[in-house]
Amino acid sequence: MADSVLYEVTDGLATVTINRPDAMNAMNTEAKVALREAVRAAAQDTAVRAVLLTAAGSRAFCVGQDLKEHIGNLAADRESGSTLTMSTVAEHYNPIVRALTEMPKPVVAAVNGVAAGAGFGFALAADFRVVADTASFNTSFAGVALTADSGVSWTLPRLIGASRASDLLLFPRSVKAQEAWELGIANRLVPADELRAEAEKTARALASGPTVAYAALKESLAYGASHSLSEALEREDVLQTRAGASEDHSIAVQAFLAKQPPQYLGR
Repeated sequence: MADSVLYEVTDGLATVTINRPDAMNAMNTEAKVALREAVRAAAQDTAVRAVLLTAAGSRAFCVGQDLKEHIGNLAADRESGSTLTMSTVAEHYNPIVRALTEMPKPVVAAVNGVAAGAGFGFALAADFRVVADTASFNTSFAGVALTADSGVSWTLPRLIGASRASDLLLFPRSVKAQEAWELGIANRLVPADELRAEAEKTARALASGPTVAYAALKESLAYGASHSLSEALEREDVLQTRAGASEDHSIAVQAFLAKQPPQYLGR
């Protein structure tokens, strides 16, 4: 991986770190490519059972598109008459969000500072957000005359409701950590100096858990968000059959009867 994104796997946990702290972890082309490849690698690696998405420094989780690079690309587009600059949505942002939301393992985001634009989208694409009390969120898009990307139009209203999502998208503002907690954006709110330890503890707990069941839970939540109750019930049946056939289910039942904590294998 490029230095702009760090990737490490230990004991079933893949840690993906956006590493451009001097630029508030803004996404230039190198970083977008590196992040896309890192989350894809985590999704495909059978040794990885959970992912921790984090960022270097203390000021920002990710402020989205690197506007310094972006303005130069727009100027080049005007000269050539092309629209290549905006192809970054299909080429980079969409694959990143798909990998985070669709991978059959849980993703924890450790939000250490400002999460804006695509950075907000990456945080929302995680299954669980541990948020520092110094962090903040901002949709940002309308502030630079753009529409939502990075899945925000899908994830944000599902978390906070369509009306509040419209408010934050049409009138971008800084949503401080406490409000993010109250709105339901943050799953856990912690002091900034405890963020990394708490997020890693959460991610490692998931990495040692019943991976097949977690994958089924992710799939059922995504499916249920856009299907009828009848269809959701049918999908639950399929997914429960899959989870019930896993080794982890047998381990869990045996451990329950023996009154011992289960030692899951992730299969």
